[in-house]
Amino acid sequence: MPDFQRKPPLVGSKTSGVTSTPTPYLRSPDLAATRSEIDVERRFLLLDNRIVSTTRNVDLTIGSVEKHYANPLLVEDQPWERRFDNFYGNIIFDVDEEVYKCWYSPFIVANSAKGMSLQERLNQPYKGHKDQEMGICYAVSKDGIYWEKPNLGLVDYHGSKRNNIVWRGPHGAGVLKDDAGPEIENKYKTIFQGLNTSLSPDGMNWSSPRKIESDSAGDTHNNAIWVPALGKYVAFTRTWTKSDRAIIGSESKTNHRWMRQVARLESSEFVNWSPVEVVIEGSSWELQPYAISVFECAGVYLGLIAIHDQVSDRVWTELAWSADTTSWERIDQGKPLIGCSETKLDYDYGCVYACVSPVFLDNEIRIYYGGSDWLHFGWRKGCLALAILRADGFAGYQQLRPGEPGMISTSLIPYQGEALKVTADVELGGSIEIKVIDSKKSVLAERKLNETATDKIMFEDGQIKSAEIRLEFTIRSAKIFSFVLKRTQKKDFVSSTASRDGSLE
Repeated sequence: MPDFQRKPPLVGSKTSGVTSTPTPYLRSPDLAATRSEIDVERRFLLLDNRIVSTTRNVDLTIGSVEKHYANPLLVEDQPWERRFDNFYGNIIFDVDEEVYKCWYSPFIVANSAKGMSLQERLNQPYKGHKDQEMGICYAVSKDGIYWEKPNLGLVDYHGSKRNNIVWRGPHGAGVLKDDAGPEIENKYKTIFQGLNTSLSPDGMNWSSPRKIESDSAGDTHNNAIWVPALGKYVAFTRTWTKSDRAIIGSESKTNHRWMRQVARLESSEFVNWSPVEVVIEGSSWELQPYAISVFECAGVYLGLIAIHDQVSDRVWTELAWSADTTSWERIDQGKPLIGCSETKLDYDYGCVYACVSPVFLDNEIRIYYGGSDWLHFGWRKGCLALAILRADGFAGYQQLRPGEPGMISTSLIPYQGEALKVTADVELGGSIEIKVIDSKKSVLAERKLNETATDKIMFEDGQIKSAEIRLEFTIRSAKIFSFVLKRTQKKDFVSSTASRDGSLE
């Protein structure tokens, strides 16, 4: 089968993996269950169409990223980093150790593009190498911008263990630090080509691979997450199918019928797995899903999909979302969230592969990705790069026709008098009018936002009295991403109103 100008912020208090209910609009917070907390927050991304009732003159569009001025952050500069290829990075901010950690997968034995001019690359098509060998390497950073490759002393490479190689052999490894699943002893888990899994207490020392009974080769960036609503691990890999595309002449890497597909499998204990099921297909033979990085955010699951253009042989990253990790919807399909540079031999001209997973800071989202300076099937140098997204800025609603205001109305939401906060980009002279409406269609309150804001308080805690509310946003020269319902609980109030059995009266 063919395989075919901003300063970095300080490390924030938020980390990758925002915890919330899978369907945050369906119920109010359980105060009895959260009695030990001060703040109870429900965050709603408007890309989730379950919370949107009606719209007029608006369109859901992809967010806008800014590529970091320090890119590329990590390059092929060690003898064992022969070719980063797709990089297949896995990045977390470890709150316990207060450090960024990155596991990535270079070819440690392979041909390289180092030193090749553009003309040399054009005249020497990349054919691979029969003695290629992949591995897992490790890097760390205090700020997520400046990275170090520590000497781990774990793996021999040409007679020395002075390197940052964690494991020789695995291809397409996704690394998960599991803080929520049932397996406590081995917090670190990986799934890689084969399909195979392995466990580790520290992310450095891994158990012998365990083979998954599957027909999938898993020749992609495999990755897994814990899904609390299912009580299961869910992994994502890749399968292939044949299209009805006609080919003329001999079959090759660029002349074939094969089509890539994103597939899903699940397990209760990271040992026994369900059969793979296809969950995302390409829109055409020309535009195929190469890999996907999946993570939870504000009650939904987001997927960063690497799209391989079979014609140009370039790869960029698009966005999809799911309520359950099985049914996926593409957002602004055909428009990259992270696109390729248009300058030949720039660090991400050829390919952009999103890492697993973004890091959430207070005022921004960091999406790390593997970039390469030339085509997917070409001689290329790779790197680690960073794209910055505004808080909650994956996708938002904006006007279709500028001269006419846009409108978004939500479904009815259970409500307990929480404060209402809004995140939006507002152009000069633009605005967002916000109305709070009860179940009888009475307007309880209204206010206007005239500036770009992140979690801007529009109505205070306790200001509005209603058991259910509907929100109506009228947009003029603005783009709205999310809103938050947040209630501040006083501990003495919670304890004083609790009955003997622990329920609230």
